Amino acid sequence: MASAQDIQDLLRFLSQDAKVALAQAIGATKKLQEAGLVTPDQIAKSSLKDVQVIFEDDKIAKQVFNSARRVSKKRSASDAPSTAPSKKPKPAYGESLTPAAFEESLSLPDSCLDEDQLSTAVLYTNRAPLVLAFAVTLLKYTMSKQPLSSRLSLAQAVVSANSRTKAVNLGLESGRSAEEEGWGEGQPSVRVMGRDIPTMKRWGYDWEAKEEEGATQETIKAEPDEMFVGKEPALWGVDLEALRKSNGPVTVGSRNVSTSQLPIYTAQSARSYLLKSFESPKSEPEGVASRKKKPSAVATKERKEHNLGLLLGALDLLFQSWAEVLSKEDLDKRAWGWYVRVRPDVEAGVAGWGGKNLVKLGDILDLRRPAQPPKPTT
Repeated sequence: MASAQDIQDLLRFLSQDAKVALAQAIGATKKLQEAGLVTPDQIAKSSLKDVQVIFEDDKIAKQVFNSARRVSKKRSASDAPSTAPSKKPKPAYGESLTPAAFEESLSLPDSCLDEDQLSTAVLYTNRAPLVLAFAVTLLKYTMSKQPLSSRLSLAQAVVSANSRTKAVNLGLESGRSAEEEGWGEGQPSVRVMGRDIPTMKRWGYDWEAKEEEGATQETIKAEPDEMFVGKEPALWGVDLEALRKSNGPVTVGSRNVSTSQLPIYTAQSARSYLLKSFESPKSEPEGVASRKKKPSAVATKERKEHNLGLLLGALDLLFQSWAEVLSKEDLDKRAWGWYVRVRPDVEAGVAGWGGKNLVKLGDILDLRRPAQPPKPTT
């Protein structure tokens, strides 16, 4: 069964690459899914007749088929091995990094706490990464003893669960979820933004130690060592859909297990999503902007990271203002409502799936607890 991301990518391909009208693309999505033609590669490997059956209009069918072949060919060329000398690869996830070094590699941009700057800042993004930013920041206050890698993993689990619920409501996905089939039964869970997230305990993972012989970020044991008894273990958010596909148990008995074998939401993918998702709104008409020199990839990357720092700062100020008077449970209960009040406005229904719009950070600041007047002196 195609995932929500697969359907979103298919809609993007049809409407942008194949130039199919959005209404027609939406109508064809379900038929393509039923025919097992969800990606450009799958469409390119099929026949024109298969595509014509779905679109009926021969001109549109040829348009989609040829676009799929073009996109597929371009991807194949980009995947071909390069003859140029490659740079030394960065340490892969699980290779030679101590827990402390791994956590450092996941660092996010520093939060900007300048209220004057935040009050006028406006970002351009879609809803999913905003949920992710809310959840990551919320967990700093509700699960402060968890390392950043765990907070990123748990926050990504919230985003995925929310996306699946939305996809089902829009009719983009059907069938029972892994959670509904009971794949999360028996797993410990934590509550994040009103959702129960199944977790895996990472016994033996000491992210506060500067050096730890033989340990990497992957360390996980069937039983805790004596040194960890009484200490809250780090957690992974469990990907139940991946667990169902692997058709295996989530418990791990060996001392060191590669995380590539574990059905979890990885911290790196969540961090990468945050870093690339917050753009600046266009300040000029499209025609004028197109005549100007486009910013370099490095400048664009730096701008998005700067914007993420602004957003994290606004969220920090919001949660800080309430953390002093609310319990962790109440803070979690309110977080989703705050997100709903500031999320970008998009079209209703399938047309708004993945849509982007403005997020005013001043609106986030307005959700802070009102300043209390000083008590009168006697």
